Amino acid sequence: MENLGRPDPTNLLSKQVTAARYFFLNLAPRRADPLTLVMGGREHCNPDYAVVRARFPFYVLEYVVSGRGTVKLDNTQHALGPGLVYAYAPTTRCEIRADPRDPMVKYFLSVAGPDVTKRLQRCGVAPGRVRQLAAHAEVTGVLEDLVREGQRSGALARRIGAALFELLLLKIEDTSSLAPHDSEPAREAFLRCKALIDARAERLVTLAEIAQAAGVEASSVCRWFRRYQGTSPYQYLLRRKMNIAAEFLVEHGGLVKEVAQRVGFADPYHFSRAFKAVHGVAPRALLRYRQTS
Repeated sequence: MENLGRPDPTNLLSKQVTAARYFFLNLAPRRADPLTLVMGGREHCNPDYAVVRARFPFYVLEYVVSGRGTVKLDNTQHALGPGLVYAYAPTTRCEIRADPRDPMVKYFLSVAGPDVTKRLQRCGVAPGRVRQLAAHAEVTGVLEDLVREGQRSGALARRIGAALFELLLLKIEDTSSLAPHDSEPAREAFLRCKALIDARAERLVTLAEIAQAAGVEASSVCRWFRRYQGTSPYQYLLRRKMNIAAEFLVEHGGLVKEVAQRVGFADPYHFSRAFKAVHGVAPRALLRYRQTS
């Protein structure tokens, strides 16, 4: 079957990043395939990160985890921050820049096929559009699964990637319905607090710190989380911390006390109890799994 050519991967990636993790599933997608996940990854942008493209071989979907920046899609510029997703087409003139004072961490996915535009429109992120999503942790979790599975070799890698990509689009479609409306300032404030926790979970410790960082009353934060999240802000923060800790243990190993300090726990025993309460296993269990895998 005729394919779209095989571009050089080194020309598809920015060199102005650190701690990047990439996967490549199909750099030569067939024209007959309606939608193909080509490649993707997670990037920590350097302070001088700047990408200017007049064309690109594939459609791209990007999601900001933390930090700040701007994206200019054709003639429209948008501010970027945690929880923002945007897409652009191969013919879109795109300029992406990081705020040097708070560089972005972001995921990107490159896709190809005649059905891409229609599918992105259905989930509310048509090429050229920028949207704020509510379920920041859920979307980040799916993206992390995509990167991890994409880096594994195997006969089913492409099918697993395609399934996770569809799950991501469904999550975006679902969470887009939770986006703030002008008539709901409480939900808008909740989303700001939620995005702040997602971006700063390692450094935040108490409800008072969350409220101070958001510039609101602690009682208001509690009320918003109970109303829109069904849990307390501290429980949401704790789960985010434990997810970060689990990811670090699996990927890097290390001492439990070092991981505890990384997510703001001075007492490693307190950290271990919290970790087991969230994940059902002790931190050392993940370390043993890493050693035997």
